[in-house]
Amino acid sequence: MFTKLTMTALAALMLTSSAYAEAFEVKMLNKGADGAMVFEPAFIKAAVGDTVVFLSPDKGHNAESIAGMLPEGVEAFKSKMSEEFTLTLTAEGVYGIKCTPHYAMGMVALIQVGAPVNLETAAAVVQKGKAKTRFEPLFAQVAP
Repeated sequence: MFTKLTMTALAALMLTSSAYAEAFEVKMLNKGADGAMVFEPAFIKAAVGDTVVFLSPDKGHNAESIAGMLPEGVEAFKSKMSEEFTLTLTAEGVYGIKCTPHYAMGMVALIQVGAPVNLETAAAVVQKGKAKTRFEPLFAQVAP
């Protein structure tokens, strides 16, 4: 049988657990520290339940998942052009992201959520144009 104090403590614990989720911001830019057509930052290490907000200070960009580069069970997504988009991270693994019109120019990002359970599959996806060279240092940041 729970006492009133125990119920209050449980309620407080449940409310504070959601406060631990982190929100990351990623800018979609025409020019950034790593050159033209970039996500900044291009690599994020996060946890299940965290969110990533893609901001569009420069027009003409979006955030879209790359086929074969999502954890099992995560649905593909594609944001609207030039609009803010929030992605909630629902499963462990790596998430490959591209800007649809600037993908071949290397506008890609990688998000690691917990353990990189799909790393081998995601790294095997053939990339277009400059995306291949931009992904190399991003995959190098993935930690077990």
